[in-house]
This record gives sequence, structure tokens and C-alpha cells, in this order.
Amino acid sequence: MQRYARLDALRGLAIVWMVGFHFCFDLNYFGFTRQNFYADPFWTWQRTCIVSLFLFCAGLGQAIAWSQGQGWPRFWRRWAQVAACALLVSLGSYLMFPQSFINFGVLHGIALMLIVLRLLGGRGAWLWPLGLLALLLPQWIADPFFDTRLTNWVGLVTHKPVTEDWVPLLPWLGVMLWGFAAGQWLMRRHPAWLQADLPAGLSGLAWLGRWPLSIYMLHQPLLMGVLWGAQTLLH
Repeated sequence: MQRYARLDALRGLAIVWMVGFHFCFDLNYFGFTRQNFYADPFWTWQRTCIVSLFLFCAGLGQAIAWSQGQGWPRFWRRWAQVAACALLVSLGSYLMFPQSFINFGVLHGIALMLIVLRLLGGRGAWLWPLGLLALLLPQWIADPFFDTRLTNWVGLVTHKPVTEDWVPLLPWLGVMLWGFAAGQWLMRRHPAWLQADLPAGLSGLAWLGRWPLSIYMLHQPLLMGVLWGAQTLLH
């Protein structure tokens, strides 16, 4: 299938931002800095923006795949990669943070949302209000039933769970739905915007944006390995 350099570059920007954020998190984890990544708005808002950009790009990508006639077999192959990586993230986080391991993080959320988007692919303009509804529902509805590890993936919780990453279906599905709706609109009305070439200076971002899953899975073990080595040498 045809690649779109502008989408790859946008995804690459999200990757650079994510790696920088996690590097700062790891510096804090190993004691090189002292920051509150769980409560300081400077960090929590960055995390929200990074996840939003990734999900919006995922929605754009699905709109392109839909317009190119991607079949279910190809969809399920890619979905299986995301789901397998989500399970690895849960296992790895359990080994490092047994009290706050990731049971439904960004990859778990993406895996579920991809299926929802696939089923809603032909809804056209209805995707915009559906996305808004998904964003607003957690503000209107909350119930203790959704506060357990088995049910908090829905997002209608009364309090946020103790976990290193949590990207529930609601409200985050709304961001991906808007990305999907925007992608379908661009493919119908302004396909040249996505298909145009990039300035040479952004080619590196586009290259990074072609490997989001691989980079997501590898960057933290590499960063933490380097910082662990540095900490060992300094002490």
C-alpha cells in the first residue's frame, strides 16, 4: 500500500516527543532528577498530548487503509502485532512495577479501538459526533463497577487506577474517531495534502514514523539500560 510521508512525519514527531518524555521519566526513575510525573501538570499534559497525537495519527492511518481497500486478513495481521506487543508491555511492566503494572495502556487501547474503527468505517460524517460523544461520556457517567482491573478499560471510572499507563476506550476513542473522520475527509476533498512530498529536513521524521511499533517496544529497554549502566558507573 502507498505510504504518505506527511502522515509518517506527523507520527515521527509523536515518536520523538514520546522518547524525550520517557527519557526524562527514566532520569527521574534512576534518581538523576526529581520530578512528579504523576501530578505535575507540566508532565501530565505532555503525556495527554503525546497519546492524543498518536491516536489521531492511528485514526488517519486507518482512514487511508480504508480508502485503499485494505482487507480483513491484512488488518488482522497488523492487529495481531499490536495485541502481542500489548501483552509484552503488560508482562514487562509487571516485572518492574508489580503494584502498578500496565493492564490497559496505549497499545491495549489501540488494539481495541482499531476494531471499533474498522466496524464504523462507513459512517462518514457521523464519526465527528460519535467522537465528541466518546470524549464527553466519562464526564457524565461514572460508576464503581468500572473501577476494577477487569472493567477499567471502559473508562467510566470514579477514580483513576494506580498504573503506569492507562488509555481506556473512553474518552480516547473520540480522538481516534476524529483522526479517522479527518482522514476520510482529506482523502475525499484534499488528497494532495497527504500525498505531497515533504521538505528534505523532515525526511528523518518520516523515516521514524514508519516504525512506530518497533520504536515503542525498543526505546524504553534501551534508555533504561543506558541509564542503569550510567548509574552503576557513577556509584
